[in-house]
Amino acid sequence: MEPNTRYTFRGDINYRPQNPHPDSPQKVEPYIADSELIQAVNLAIYLRRPLLLEGEAGCGKTRLAAAVAYELGLPLYRWDVRSTTKAEEGLYKYDTLLRLYDVQAQKVDSQPNRDPSDPTNYRRFGALGKAFRLQDCPAVVLIDEIDKGDLDFPNDLLAVLDEPWEFEIPETGEIGDQKIKAKHQPIVIVTSNKEKGNLPVPFLRRCVYYFIKFPDNLEQLRKIVNSHYQTQTDMPLPSPKLIDAASDRFLQIRKNGGFFKPPGTSEFLDWLSALQSFDAKPYSAAKLTTANPVPYRELLLKLRADYLQKDSSAS
Repeated sequence: MEPNTRYTFRGDINYRPQNPHPDSPQKVEPYIADSELIQAVNLAIYLRRPLLLEGEAGCGKTRLAAAVAYELGLPLYRWDVRSTTKAEEGLYKYDTLLRLYDVQAQKVDSQPNRDPSDPTNYRRFGALGKAFRLQDCPAVVLIDEIDKGDLDFPNDLLAVLDEPWEFEIPETGEIGDQKIKAKHQPIVIVTSNKEKGNLPVPFLRRCVYYFIKFPDNLEQLRKIVNSHYQTQTDMPLPSPKLIDAASDRFLQIRKNGGFFKPPGTSEFLDWLSALQSFDAKPYSAAKLTTANPVPYRELLLKLRADYLQKDSSAS
């Protein structure tokens, strides 16, 4: 396996190439990545190994894939894992019923939409399949919430996320010398919330691992806010006093603990937006103290058990 030295993630959207791939994210994706996370991304790119991200909900695991694809100008293909997901679905799906329908329709329509004699008209590529077929560059593939799949799902992925980076489609005859082989191995980012415990050891051994910590100080939250509002031209930037007061109160709420689902950065940004613009005037920064109830707490607390603790945990 030759190391990949062509692509380097810097955590800076200004490095986006002038001519990105058409499937690269078009929306600016600001992302505050610390030096250790940047290093983890680049290690995964260099070694061509999946980057496995863990961390509490709302810490930015999913958005990292979009940030990497945006900065590098590469395609982004997302695969949302469900409890019924099979590894093959990330490669392709073959619609046998549609082909049978077209065979019957051809008897009454001499010009059907698809030619049923060509089986490739009935295969649809998944996120990994699309990435394997790229000829000019690698893709960033996001496998989101891998732990929602069954126990064998992560290990089943190992058959394609490793040398020789290829797969077959028996229904179309794309087997043997005609199999689908990746010219450019994708940059694979996998997220996990550990809903079913630890992932299988063989899969973990294959990955580069990084745990995304919640930004637990004012300076980090300020950077996240400034980066977020740089691209939100239709939203007025809150005053520095409001940003600092909201950040401080938010960190106090999290520090109190006792949450089944602690509010994350996405909840914080929604909350700050409401403080700034929901009412006719921005919420007073002076009122964001423990002496007053938390305004718009429904933006921060997303479970009933947490909501009912407002007097002790979020007051």
